[in-house]
Amino acid sequence: MIGFLVYVVMCSLGEMATWLPSAGGFSTYAARFCDPALGFATGYTYWFKYIIITPNQLTAAALVIQYWLPASRVNPGVWIAIFLVIIVCINYFGVRFFGEFEFYLSSAKVIIILGLLILMICITAGGVPGHDAVGFEYWKDPGAFKTFKATGHAGRFLAIWSSMVTAVFAFLGTELIGVTVGEAENPRRNIPRAIKLTFWRIVVFYIFSVLLLGMCVPYNSPELIAANSPKDGNKSSASASPFVVAINEAGIKKLPHIFNVCILIFVFSAANSDLYIASRTLHGQAVKGYAPKFFAKTNKSGVPVAALFFSAAFGCLAFMNVASSAKVVFGYFVNLVSIFGLLTWVSILVAHIYFVKARRAQGVDEKTMRYKSPFGLWGSYCALAFCCLVSLTKNFDVFIGGFDVKNFITGYLVSITRIIPFPRQTCTNNISQGIPLYLMMILGYKIVCKTKQVKPEEADLWTGKAVVDADEAEWLAKEAYDKANGIRPNAIYRYTLGYLF
Repeated sequence: MIGFLVYVVMCSLGEMATWLPSAGGFSTYAARFCDPALGFATGYTYWFKYIIITPNQLTAAALVIQYWLPASRVNPGVWIAIFLVIIVCINYFGVRFFGEFEFYLSSAKVIIILGLLILMICITAGGVPGHDAVGFEYWKDPGAFKTFKATGHAGRFLAIWSSMVTAVFAFLGTELIGVTVGEAENPRRNIPRAIKLTFWRIVVFYIFSVLLLGMCVPYNSPELIAANSPKDGNKSSASASPFVVAINEAGIKKLPHIFNVCILIFVFSAANSDLYIASRTLHGQAVKGYAPKFFAKTNKSGVPVAALFFSAAFGCLAFMNVASSAKVVFGYFVNLVSIFGLLTWVSILVAHIYFVKARRAQGVDEKTMRYKSPFGLWGSYCALAFCCLVSLTKNFDVFIGGFDVKNFITGYLVSITRIIPFPRQTCTNNISQGIPLYLMMILGYKIVCKTKQVKPEEADLWTGKAVVDADEAEWLAKEAYDKANGIRPNAIYRYTLGYLF
């Protein structure tokens, strides 16, 4: 369900980005086509997401290391401090090599995920020595769905709905193409290609992997339960990875250690790139006049130093691990990041709705567009409604089994300042939605700057488009020349490794 929602969001974003690739990303589209106040709120919502997800990755790194060194032996704050210093240094000194570094790490991720999928197929098909084929046995016993908060069909439905926030968290970052389109080569050709490939990414890397894991690991697996509720210092939430559980239950020695090393490297890579995006987002806000001007200043290497160090300071939120269980803190961050990600998707969909109305009002011929969302205007309306539904019902359990006043307040009414859990008893995983903050930014900017909603017939669809059209004409001319002279791209690479990476 969330995978389909993400694809609709990506198609909507792809239509706007193909029409006008903008270095400002989707906050620019929100400001130009809808309302400058929405652009302001979207930019800061995205920044909030990445200053929270950076300590989230540092927390995940501490979790993984506890697979070998429990918190009782080495305080997780040590690892958090080490990783935080390293990623700040890389962002400050090594930005010249950042792209190459991330490309190779991302390529390694793809290879390892594909390797894991093949391994899961082998396990479920009985390809591991000494183990019979599992098939869909676990779908029968203990069953495909574990109930939650209720019994029977209601309990199974609530179990599915309770996983929505985690599912949203898993997909966050897919919309990053909206940030990179301004620097893409031949964007009118490559953006639609990237959007179409998103479909296969969702099917293979998300849905297919979850299907296989559900076949290899039952929900009542003793290893899974023990890792989530450790009773001794030797267990950690890192061993709760269903991939690790599947490998352990298959009796494959050493591989869980190798897999956790890979996770540690990837988490480090993610923290590194998340801090990069956070600093650039704040820099972009300053360039647009939405943040203090000193955040717009860069050094000789083009690094926005002030924005980098200010964003990095929020990485210290990960030190909450020192006083609390890493798993609990991870839950706080997952909730916060998920809601900020959902609000970003909401902004993209609203901007697309206004974009479609604007191009229709201004007589744009749809036949001349290089890419148009296959779901159209109504697809964005439906996706927007679903985003809002998930946002408003993510803390539904406060209404189950009696009305929980405290969790209702922390889940729906409290602002972002409640992310630090004091007092502990009033703050559970039903952490602040961030919705009040999002609405206050929109209304506050409208009141202070007296902005107005952009009318469809007055929306700026054309500024900067001539440059993109000229660039597209050059690429089309080159393609025509290559075709006339028999020059063809390497088809083998394009349809294999080219698609993968």
